[in-house]
Amino acid sequence: MPPIGRLLGHVDFSNLFVSLTGKEYDTLAAAKAAGAATLNYGVFLNTVINFLIVAFAVFLLVRQVNRWMPKSVPAPASPTTRDCPFCLSAVPLKASKCAHCASELRPA
Repeated sequence: MPPIGRLLGHVDFSNLFVSLTGKEYDTLAAAKAAGAATLNYGVFLNTVINFLIVAFAVFLLVRQVNRWMPKSVPAPASPTTRDCPFCLSAVPLKASKCAHCASELRPA
């Protein structure tokens, strides 16, 4: 990427290679013109750096969008008990008698 190359003193990673034939070549173009087999690790470095830059940008974007989204508030659970009108103890909703004071309860 040009910005990374500029920060590192105009380094172009795409020209980094290893010749697999054992001969030395000055540039990748010269090696390809000679038909030599090369391992282009500079292209791999460029791809890794591009991936890291894009991944970081997506991370920042997702983090910012998550800040804008409203916080979800869970819905309150429906009550399973009610208070006895006589002794104020908690009794199940379907109970017809209070277990504590034995008073008759009206259906809920």
